[in-house]
Amino acid sequence: MAHKITVIGGGLAGCEAAWQAARRGIRVILYEMKPRCFSPAHISPLLGELVCSNSLRSNSLANAVGLLKEEMRRLGSFVMQAADETRVPAGDALAVDRRAFAEWITAGLEANPQVEIIREEITRIPAEGTTVIASGPLTSLSLADSIKELTGEKDLYFYDAIAPIVEGESINQGVAFRASRYGEGSDYLNCPLNEEEYGRFIAELLAGEKVPYRDFETGIHFEGCLPIEEMAERGKETLAHGPMKPVGLVDPRTGKRPHAVVQLRHEDRQGTSYNLVGFQTKLKWKEQERIFRLIPGLEDARFLRFGSLHRNTFIHSPVLLSEGLQLKKEPRLFFAGQITGVEGYVESTAMGLLAGITASRFAKGLSSVTPPAATAMGSLVRYISTPGPKDFQPMNVNFGLFPPLSARLKGKDKNRALAERALQELESWIRKHLPDSGPPGRD
Repeated sequence: MAHKITVIGGGLAGCEAAWQAARRGIRVILYEMKPRCFSPAHISPLLGELVCSNSLRSNSLANAVGLLKEEMRRLGSFVMQAADETRVPAGDALAVDRRAFAEWITAGLEANPQVEIIREEITRIPAEGTTVIASGPLTSLSLADSIKELTGEKDLYFYDAIAPIVEGESINQGVAFRASRYGEGSDYLNCPLNEEEYGRFIAELLAGEKVPYRDFETGIHFEGCLPIEEMAERGKETLAHGPMKPVGLVDPRTGKRPHAVVQLRHEDRQGTSYNLVGFQTKLKWKEQERIFRLIPGLEDARFLRFGSLHRNTFIHSPVLLSEGLQLKKEPRLFFAGQITGVEGYVESTAMGLLAGITASRFAKGLSSVTPPAATAMGSLVRYISTPGPKDFQPMNVNFGLFPPLSARLKGKDKNRALAERALQELESWIRKHLPDSGPPGRD
């Protein structure tokens, strides 16, 4: 009898989990509610849709997320292959053409004979069978209620915001200049503000009309993705030291560093659209149009997408999950992606990769395996599965999660040493536990 698992959710984590299980000989039923039903942030029926940003962040091994991506490649990540195949210029970062990326993922899974895709909303957790719940940060209310019943969780949400996108041709490139910080390429457009322009922008941002919360909602934001107007409330210069920091940039018109800078990043390969980096917001759409056009270079900007705020769902994983991402009280159920309490596309995909591996092993009657604690993936898994503070918060991968080195190193030297140790331990672990890992195998 063929082994089978169910995967709920066709986002990055669900797609990665489905692919990893399928390549290990497991028959996969992948449920995706689109296009029958859309979340507040999704607009495309494609699998693997990116809604927040097209950037998967740094590719450098001196950065924890860059290391995590390299580990995933060595484990045969399907999503990382898609990202590498659809990459667009973004300096040190890995950014993708979002449409091409989602089309690549969708086509690959549709062509996989081990995967059956059913376009139907799942409102209850299946009563039996090995199941990976990768319903994402925008889990439907009905499924979230089912999860709450099963886990005994009281609250399952916080809020996340997405940034606006503008049409490339509408940007005044007589003002905006191409550069990456410290002269490392020219993949970004930069809109410079002097002190007076910055002060006016902050004043209007603080006075702008915002979308109110609904009666039953409480404004709980993840610190790593605060709405820009909430950051501005912390002090006039907060943005100039945060997403609008001008360090490493020189305005060619003045030969000097601006007081502040808004960076614009490619949304596609052709440069027809750009994302306002770090400009996630809860402002009303008309206010976004009015206020963001105060930014030099964006006076006539045409907005292809406005920023918005949406509910994110996650469970209290340290209490509920094992290191194999299994629900402790019901081991046939696995969780993957942002619902586990990781933050970011890369981290979510990594949890999908691990859930796909462990769920396929469970379906075959094999024991669970977890990457070593000294790896990026292993350190992140242990963060979300080890009981700790009562107020558990979503986390990006970072070197602070790693076990300390025996040698006393600092800065980039320390990061490189952590990365070197991680990859060595990962390779040993793969040889011992996962000889079937490696390239994902899609042409």
